[in-house]
Amino acid sequence: MSFVGTKYKQEEVDSHYDAVIIGSGMGSLSTAALLSKAGKRVLVLEKHYTAGGFTHSYTRKGYEWDVGVHYIGEVHKRLSPLRLLFDLVTDGKLEWSYMGDTYDSVFFGEERYDFMAGEEQFMANLLRHFPGEKDTLKNYIKLIKSANRLAIPFYVSQKIFPDAVGKMASSLSDSILAKYVRRTTGEVLADLTGNKKLRGVLTAQWGNYGLPPAQSSFMIHAAVAHHYLDGGNFPAGGASQIARTIEKVIQKPGGKILVNAPVSQILVNGSRAMGVRLENGHEILADRVISGAGYFNTFGKLLSTETAEKVGGGSKLKTVRPSIGHVCLYTGMKHDAEELKLPMGNLWVYQDYDHDASLARFLEKPNLDFPLVYISFPSAKDPLWKTNHPGRSTIDVIAPMPYAWFEKWKGTEWNKRGDEYENYKESISKKLLEKIYKYVPQAEGKISYYELSTPLSTEHFGNYSRGELYGIDHNVGRFEQNWMKPQTQIENLYVTGQDILFCGVASALSSGVMTAASILGSEIGSIVPGFANHFRS
Repeated sequence: MSFVGTKYKQEEVDSHYDAVIIGSGMGSLSTAALLSKAGKRVLVLEKHYTAGGFTHSYTRKGYEWDVGVHYIGEVHKRLSPLRLLFDLVTDGKLEWSYMGDTYDSVFFGEERYDFMAGEEQFMANLLRHFPGEKDTLKNYIKLIKSANRLAIPFYVSQKIFPDAVGKMASSLSDSILAKYVRRTTGEVLADLTGNKKLRGVLTAQWGNYGLPPAQSSFMIHAAVAHHYLDGGNFPAGGASQIARTIEKVIQKPGGKILVNAPVSQILVNGSRAMGVRLENGHEILADRVISGAGYFNTFGKLLSTETAEKVGGGSKLKTVRPSIGHVCLYTGMKHDAEELKLPMGNLWVYQDYDHDASLARFLEKPNLDFPLVYISFPSAKDPLWKTNHPGRSTIDVIAPMPYAWFEKWKGTEWNKRGDEYENYKESISKKLLEKIYKYVPQAEGKISYYELSTPLSTEHFGNYSRGELYGIDHNVGRFEQNWMKPQTQIENLYVTGQDILFCGVASALSSGVMTAASILGSEIGSIVPGFANHFRS
C-alpha cells in the first residue's frame, strides 16, 4: 500500500496559501477538506513519512497494521450525522464494514460479557448476567442518551459560537452541565446501582478514553458508550483509506498534503499569525494557520515564548494534563483470519471489576501486571484484507503504560535505543503474547512476527511529548476550560483535533467541522447542511 501525501520538496511549495495546517490527523484532514470545499487552497504539513496521524497504517515484513483505528460507531447508518460527515470530507469514496452483533467482549478472569449491537440486544445479554438489574440498565441507557442529546450540544455551543452567545448558553445549561459533565463516571454509576460487578462491566470501555471511572467526566463516558451502542465498523481497505480519500478532496482546488515536512514555529507578526517556519528554515505564508498538533505542542513549542505568554499559554496548560501513555504489540501470522477463526469483535481483559484500584496498583511501581489489555483483529474486520494481504492476518494488543517508565531513554534515536530498552520491550511483548494465547488460543505457535511500540514511539511518530494516545486527559477539570476552542486569542490562528472536543476519530472529525465553521462563519452552512445537527445523536 502506498503512503499518503507527497514528500516535501521546497522548490515545489508556493510562497502563500489560503490556509496552512500543521499535522495530518483526523481533525486536520477534515478541516482541510471542508476549507477545500469552500474553494480554499490548503497546505497540510506532516512531520511523519505518511499522512493520517493516528489513522495512518504502516507495513513491515509483509504485514500491514493500523496504528489507531480499531472501530468506529454509527457510520453503518447512511443517514447518521457521522456517516454524512465522512461522506462529505471523502466525497463518498470511503466504504465501511459492519462488525456484526458483538463488537466488544469483556473478560474479568474467566467471566465474559458481550456488548451486543442495539439497545435491546445490549440489555438482554447483560440481563442474563444481572437478572435483577433491568431498571438499572434502562436508566443507564436513558442517561447516556440524555447526555448526548443535551450536554454535548451545550458543550459544543460554547466552543463554536461567539463569546456572548457562549456565555448565555452557559447560564442556561448550568444544571445540565452539573448533571452530566461535572460529575465523574464513577459517581453517576454509583447512583444507578450498588452492584460493583455491573458498574465494572458498564465502564469496561474506559480504555477508549484513557481514564477509569473515578477520574473521568461522565460526559466522555456517555459519548463513547453511546457511539458504539448500535455496533462498530471498520474502514474497507484499512484506516489509511481515510487520509487517502480526503487527500483527493484537498487537491481539487490546488491544495496538497506534504510529508517529511516538520514545522518548528508558527510565525506571528504582532498579534496576528501569518504562516509557519519548517525545521529547515523554509517559511510559508498563509491567511490562516491551523494547528492540529494539540494544545501542548501549539502553545508550548510552536509559538515563541513571548507570544505564548501574551495569551496566557503557559498558565492555561497548567490547568490540564496529558493522558496516559500506552504500548501496542503488533503481531503477524502467515494464516488467513478465517482459517484461524479470528473474531471481528474486540476483547477487553481486566484483572478485577474495580478499574480504579487495579490501575492504581499498576502505577505504584513499574511492573507488567496490566490492569487492562485490549485485543483487536483488524484483518478480520476489513473485507478487503484477504484480497490485499492473502494468507496473512494480524492481531493488535494495547495496554496502558506511563511515559515515565521509559523516560530514561528520552532523547535516544528511534530504533537505536540500546539493548536495555530492547530487552525491556521484549519482556513487555512476551507478557502481551501470553494474553493473546490465553484468550485467542488458536494463535499460539502461529505468530511469525511481532514488534512493540512504546510511549517513545508515540512521541517520535505522533509528536506527543508524553507519549499520550488521547491528548489531554478527559477528567472533569478538562471540560471546565473554556479556552479550549478552535479560535485562539491570536488573530488567524486556529486549533483543531481531539483536544477541541473528545478523543477519537469521530470526535476529531467533528472538531474539523467546528474549526472550519470558526473560519468560514455562515458559509459553513452551505458546505455542511444542517451542520449543528452533526453534534447531536
